[in-house]
Amino acid sequence: MQRRTNVLIAAGAALGLTMTLASCGATGSGGVTLKLVAADYGASADDSSEKYWAEVVEKFEAKNPDINVEVTVLSWSDVDAEVAKMVKAGEAPDMAQIGAYSDYAAQDKLYPADELLSIPTQGDFLSSLTSAGEVNRIQYGMPFASSTRLMFYNKDLFKAAGISKPPASWDELAADAALLKEDGVKYPFALPLGKEEAQAETMLWLLAGGDGYTDQVGSYTLDSETNIKTFNWLKDNLVDKGLVGPVAPAELNRQAAFDAFSKGEVGMLNGHPTLIAQAKKKGIDFGMVPLPGRGGAAKSTMGVADWMMAFKQNGHRDQIGAFLDFVYSKENVLAFSDRYNILPVTNSALDAMTADGKYKQLEPFMEALPSSQLPPVGNTSWAQVSADIKKQIGKAVAPGGNPAAVLTDIQNKARAAEDAE
Repeated sequence: MQRRTNVLIAAGAALGLTMTLASCGATGSGGVTLKLVAADYGASADDSSEKYWAEVVEKFEAKNPDINVEVTVLSWSDVDAEVAKMVKAGEAPDMAQIGAYSDYAAQDKLYPADELLSIPTQGDFLSSLTSAGEVNRIQYGMPFASSTRLMFYNKDLFKAAGISKPPASWDELAADAALLKEDGVKYPFALPLGKEEAQAETMLWLLAGGDGYTDQVGSYTLDSETNIKTFNWLKDNLVDKGLVGPVAPAELNRQAAFDAFSKGEVGMLNGHPTLIAQAKKKGIDFGMVPLPGRGGAAKSTMGVADWMMAFKQNGHRDQIGAFLDFVYSKENVLAFSDRYNILPVTNSALDAMTADGKYKQLEPFMEALPSSQLPPVGNTSWAQVSADIKKQIGKAVAPGGNPAAVLTDIQNKARAAEDAE
């Protein structure tokens, strides 16, 4: 049978950025059809993850004619919530590639990785990511992409404003932002606390301030005195002084901030490796350094992993395993990392990238990885807590906002979710 790939744009009223890659081949041929919901890593339709998955699916189906794969690609603003709706409605996809897995693992909805993957595939994951994918020492979350965060700054805008080097402390950062504003820069420091990735921007600042989301035993500490001081500083020294640009942090999403940086409108912002290619494409001359801490260098930065998981509902364990073994081949992991400038999640791909001078631009991120801290993804309450941070944290720095009250409210809900685990 002749096989073909169709790409459809779904027109659901609730989702503005929904792309569906239809299965290659007829679903009525007696084979199994797998459904995957995946996040979009592209900055535009031109480099949407839809294209990556189309290539992977076409190659996989050519080798596995009895397995069809349908991939729905959603923006990061929507993908976690959409998967949650599907699961709640009893319509879980076979696989989801999203931001959190542990709540589904706690509900016994996921296959353990060792019931899906071959031993070589599972053993190829970076050990730190394998452990982060575990609940009660069983791996359910399979890392799909990893990165760290650095502060990007526009060298041309710095030079025009008379700034000779990137800031090494918060005081210097605020002073530099003020100079950039005086020179007419639209976003002296872009602070994206919109729903797309507010939980990541928040964690970066909490770590730089000397604390984080949890204590040493993994219990939430969002409203610690140190964290409240961090958000008071952000509000008083950046937001209230008009140093974050014309869009309120609660309304500014990460990709919009990246787009503005690539247009030369942003002096500083926190970014991950995908911004490198986007900014270079637009001819931006930029530098990258760790986000400074309150009084100097921060003790650590944030590490991030996005997760692949497989739901048990449809019972396609063998077919899912075959597809994921293919997805995690060195060739495919390298292709994804290369396309989006994202750090690989497997040893084989990392070794290949480290040995290839083509990826020298990623070295600062690789260097930051060993000391980086991941969000508490192993907490089964994390998906709920993360969603609450996305909804509320922007209010902490809004006009008339009260950082202590907002952080305490998030903490109370986090504690309740934690107690319910």
